[in-house]
Amino acid sequence: MVLLLFVDLDPRLTALGALGGFSVLRTGVPPRGPLATLREAYAATSEDAREDVYGDPVTFRVRKITQSLRAPEVRVAVSVAQQALAARLWSVALGAAALYGQVPDLDPGLLHWDPDGSAPEDLWLAEVRPLPDTAVGRLVLDAHLAPLAAVLQSRYHVSPGLLWGNAGSALAGAARQLDRWAVAHGRSDVGERARSLAARLLTDPRLAATLVPGTLRRRSCCLYYRLPGGGLCGDCCFDRPPRRKPAGP
Repeated sequence: MVLLLFVDLDPRLTALGALGGFSVLRTGVPPRGPLATLREAYAATSEDAREDVYGDPVTFRVRKITQSLRAPEVRVAVSVAQQALAARLWSVALGAAALYGQVPDLDPGLLHWDPDGSAPEDLWLAEVRPLPDTAVGRLVLDAHLAPLAAVLQSRYHVSPGLLWGNAGSALAGAARQLDRWAVAHGRSDVGERARSLAARLLTDPRLAATLVPGTLRRRSCCLYYRLPGGGLCGDCCFDRPPRRKPAGP
């Protein structure tokens, strides 16, 4: 039996800082603002919003990544952007649940996002409201990844299999990072709780078919190999980068 040693969910979420950059969640008012909330980002449409950091954060972020990574096609940048945000959300929620035994309410209306920031994604939580760790799936899958996937599928026609594959891969990656931290710091309780929570979350119908059981290898590809200098991720479904067919006349 593992003894769970929880700390309090403090107003500044200080303990999350020890888990690594992806788990850090700033609280309070963003230093550069006004920044849109993720609720506003998911609701913005390219037809009626300005395509800038304030008017349409999703489009702005995709364009920024396309330019900075020299992505050969926009859906590669879409995939990178979505997986990065998924990794941040999973890392915060899973890290808090494993460390505190509670999670902060990650309601999209409380989370401010700076799409012009660097990686990992810059997020600020306006108010810390403790919730039980059983809320992780609802907070991340239902409140964030589902509406984000809907926006990206509608706007960029990206495969839902790719997006949910990214979500499953990001969850497994967050659990692995927490497990490594737990081993390094002698906190087997944190590692076991992270693994247990991740395993339960991966039974969700949207994630259940995204990874191979046991190995947690992806069944889809995030397209990272198509970036200049890009290669295969550690959990990629491919053993070697696919060869691109030559363009027709």
